Amino acid sequence: MVLPLFKSIWASRNGLILFCTPFLLLPLPLVIGTSTARCAYVIGLMAVYWCTEVLPLAVTALLPVVLFPLFGIMDSKDVCMQYLKDTNMLFLGGLMVAVAVEDWNLHKRIALRVLIIVGVRPALLMLGFMSVTAFLSMWISNTATTAMMVPIVQAVLEQLNSTAGEEEAGAPSEQEDKLPEKQADGQVLVNGLSLSAENTVEEWKETKEMLRMCKGMMLCVCYAASIGGTATLTGTGPNLVLTGQMSQLFPGNPDVVNFASWFGFAFPNMIVMLLAAWLWLQFVFLGFNLKKTWGCGTVKTEKEIAAYNVICEEHRSLGPMSFGEISVLTLFCLLVVLWFTREPGFVDGWATHLFNNDKEYVTDATVAIFVASLLFVLPAKPPCLCSWRSQSFDTVSQSNSEPRTTLLTWPVVQKKMPWSIILLLGGGFALAKGSEDSGLSGWLGEQMTPLQTIPPWAIAIIVCLMIATFTECTSNVATATLFLPILASMSQSIGMNPLYVMIPCTLSASFAFMLPVATPPNAIVFSFGYLKVSDMAKTGIVMNIIGILCITLAVNSWGRALFSLDSFPSWANSTGV
Repeated sequence: MVLPLFKSIWASRNGLILFCTPFLLLPLPLVIGTSTARCAYVIGLMAVYWCTEVLPLAVTALLPVVLFPLFGIMDSKDVCMQYLKDTNMLFLGGLMVAVAVEDWNLHKRIALRVLIIVGVRPALLMLGFMSVTAFLSMWISNTATTAMMVPIVQAVLEQLNSTAGEEEAGAPSEQEDKLPEKQADGQVLVNGLSLSAENTVEEWKETKEMLRMCKGMMLCVCYAASIGGTATLTGTGPNLVLTGQMSQLFPGNPDVVNFASWFGFAFPNMIVMLLAAWLWLQFVFLGFNLKKTWGCGTVKTEKEIAAYNVICEEHRSLGPMSFGEISVLTLFCLLVVLWFTREPGFVDGWATHLFNNDKEYVTDATVAIFVASLLFVLPAKPPCLCSWRSQSFDTVSQSNSEPRTTLLTWPVVQKKMPWSIILLLGGGFALAKGSEDSGLSGWLGEQMTPLQTIPPWAIAIIVCLMIATFTECTSNVATATLFLPILASMSQSIGMNPLYVMIPCTLSASFAFMLPVATPPNAIVFSFGYLKVSDMAKTGIVMNIIGILCITLAVNSWGRALFSLDSFPSWANSTGV
């Protein structure tokens, strides 16, 4: 009786959460009744919906448009204006360039070229996969990067896992620790691989080693995608939430978090963390046998040569670089250069010189939209003047089945652009504005004044632990959206530089390493069948610790100098209006 009832309740849990949560939180606006309590009601409701995903994240992000005017917190015009701010345009422009890179298969060409250079020795192969994945995820979405890399990893592993010239029978089973099973035909089945009865023990040990390597290679891709996205402002959603919240909550800040300054801080942190993750995955899945993993003093085996040939063949299948690929690569490089030189910090950038020392006329969003617009203007094929080179130079990307005239078309953007993130970012800005107008931010800051007795570095570590745990079960963008305004208010109340806690919060929101459902790259890798949940959990918890240690090192070393974290800045006294 109890079990069927429990199953029925569990099956309808989404509906119960959806309809019961508003009533359970009603005492806030009805009993307390202040503007602060009404805003807390809206934020509490959205937090529950975001964590449980009973509604699509983007739909939940739209609730302030209805609830803020309903509760008298903000009028509708002011709320709606929060949904398309400068940060949203930065995201839109950056993602359009990323879509063009992906659509022209430029990311695949870069990946295969790097893998050809590093070779297929297990340790170097893992480093190659991680380096390529991290670099690509700096510019295109983590999900697209992982979806592109995993089939390449799978093709290489199939060659490395072939035994005595036989093809792999299927994906490995989850029962890794079971002994070999003798079959009627004299074959032995181990985790889906068929081995001969001769030398079974040796082959079984080799198969277990191969399976461990498969797990390590798969995990290295999803981990590198999450780590690499932290290095640039457009690499992942939480970074954009940070820059948007900084503009919203501290309008007087002198563009302290821009593309160049964030890259200067986050890129070294990404390198340190990537190397630490590589060493950890080697220790767990490959071991430190230099002869086996690095190939020191040995020649390539037949399997390694076959795997290398697979990579070379994939690269050859792309053909020579087309005119469109070269054009997209040129625009991509132009975008990066303009971002870095707009306002590098240590010298005046081109924006300062062009606009009479008023650098705020041009932002990173201006640059992103400018370059993105060129994608819809420049031709996909060489101009007629260059028609004599057409046969060797104007091959349109193989991903396109229909001829086109420009480098990027709107139907492609409509199909590949994650539009929901724009609404999610806008919902976060609306919450921050509502918290400010209602006085909730100030009230939260006052409640946290006892934290003055705790050293700032300890507060940063506590923030990292809390956010890294929370982001395992909810969207990383939603996590950053909920916590950044609270941490900003806390830092103001205790006289600490807001970036000292907002930066760790932003980075930790991307550290979803433990569960398959924590982030799309994890889910993609898990779907290939090599990994169990326990494999991800045991490896991921150490990855979270590595991430927290790396953030602590970065914030308390070069981050202090870059963002002047030791002092409470004058712009932190101002609030959004």
